[in-house]
Amino acid sequence: MPAEQVAEMLRTDPKQGLDSSEVNNRLQKFGENTISVKKEKSSIISFFLQFKQPLVLILIIAGSITAILQEWIDTGVIFGVVVANAIIGFIQEHKAGKAIQALARIVKSENVIIRNGEKTRLPSSEIVPGDMVQLRSGDKIPADMRLYYTKDLKIDESILTGESISVKKRTEVFPSNTILAERKNMAYGGTLVTNGYGIGIVVRTGDDTETGKISQTMIKAEEIETPLTRRISYFSKKLLLAILGLSILTFVFGILVTQRTATELFMEVVALSVAVIPEGLPAAMTITLAIGVGHMAKKNAIIRKLPAVETLGSTTIIC
Repeated sequence: MPAEQVAEMLRTDPKQGLDSSEVNNRLQKFGENTISVKKEKSSIISFFLQFKQPLVLILIIAGSITAILQEWIDTGVIFGVVVANAIIGFIQEHKAGKAIQALARIVKSENVIIRNGEKTRLPSSEIVPGDMVQLRSGDKIPADMRLYYTKDLKIDESILTGESISVKKRTEVFPSNTILAERKNMAYGGTLVTNGYGIGIVVRTGDDTETGKISQTMIKAEEIETPLTRRISYFSKKLLLAILGLSILTFVFGILVTQRTATELFMEVVALSVAVIPEGLPAAMTITLAIGVGHMAKKNAIIRKLPAVETLGSTTIIC
């Protein structure tokens, strides 16, 4: 719809802006112009969740058994691998969590707002739907807005669209099914003015903005298994069953055929079981994925969970 009609719908005067009492009413109704962030798990819980992998649980059992057998070198090696694995995973997730929280700060800025017929510089958190915001080169856009006036206005929208070239903005009407990257009469929270001048009418704030929707998607994201974690889980279960089966067969065969006592046989069977477990696999897997995450970080790509690197590597087509 035309910008004038948008102003009418939002009951705002394009030249005078909103008055103070209306701003207070809208702040109560819509809340502050800030993006919610998912409450992160405590560091202790995050650290202990690193031990949830099936293969790591097998290693913990193996390490405990070697400790009972007083094989201290084996015990030290196994628990060393388990702890190193947990530390690497915890550090990576902690760093990624901080980077994701930065998304909430991406729309924080100070902007020139027209209120009560006067221009005022205010923090972006105080902006409400219907506010008239002036945009100049170098300004960070504080909320989603319909552009009311533009003069050589160009905006870098790469955080939303991936398009590295600044978009030249206009004020005319576009069809309602126009995709986000081609809505040249709109400006979005968190994007940056690279050139020119403009005035926009705020239409969405906080979590309702396009940047806010990304943050909400992250909050609602479900934990899913990747091909690698599925294969490791399957392998771990099969390995555990195989070890238990062979251990029972070995113990029964030993009792029937040899002259050893049950205690001696039990100790030998336990030692064989521990020897079968690939202690280095979880560490090798975690370190390999961590290196991949490091390479991605250098390219400014944030990987929150280590196995996601493997999923990305398995991708053949991106639409």
